[in-house]
Amino acid sequence: MHSYRPREGHRLAHDPLNSIVAPRPIGWVSTAAADGTRNLAPYSFFTLFNYRPPIVGFSSTGRKDSVANAEAGGEFVWNLASAALAGPMNQTSATVGPEVDEFELAGLTPVPSELVGPPRVAESLVAFECRVSSVQQLTDAAQREVGAWLVLGEVVMVHIDERLLVDGVFDTLAADPLLRGGGPSDYFTIGEERRLRMDRPDAASHGSR
Repeated sequence: MHSYRPREGHRLAHDPLNSIVAPRPIGWVSTAAADGTRNLAPYSFFTLFNYRPPIVGFSSTGRKDSVANAEAGGEFVWNLASAALAGPMNQTSATVGPEVDEFELAGLTPVPSELVGPPRVAESLVAFECRVSSVQQLTDAAQREVGAWLVLGEVVMVHIDERLLVDGVFDTLAADPLLRGGGPSDYFTIGEERRLRMDRPDAASHGSR
């Protein structure tokens, strides 16, 4: 076993944590600055946290524009990054100034949202309009602040391309989500040959506890 204490270094060519906790959905987040400048950036620390109400969140290493805009404006939009949008998504990860419009930078089309101010990506097959419920700087176990911020938002409007709905069920394979792996440049996709189906066991089958 290769064992190590993270505070003392991993002694490897690349930090393995984001290779182990993988693949991860991409938080392709659009926000708007106070002056209306559009911002669009991908975050690999992103997930769904709750069903009702639906709450999603992303974590930013460093207080980037997405965090500042979301906190100030109280809104953001999550856009599904499919494999077909890998190139434009990667373009929006460029380190640029807050005055740069990443929609223009990546050749993407902004579409007005219905309930929030930031636009969504027209080319994306799914989008969640979100209102910020919490912004917090992360701390370590000793309650010392670290340089990362977690943004949580309630999903108040969902947009789904109807081609992804089959008999009322969302077709994850058809959405072809792009997933972040480890290392400096690894991404993954999903395929039918990798599908596993498992129904949740009935409580009765395990007896009463």
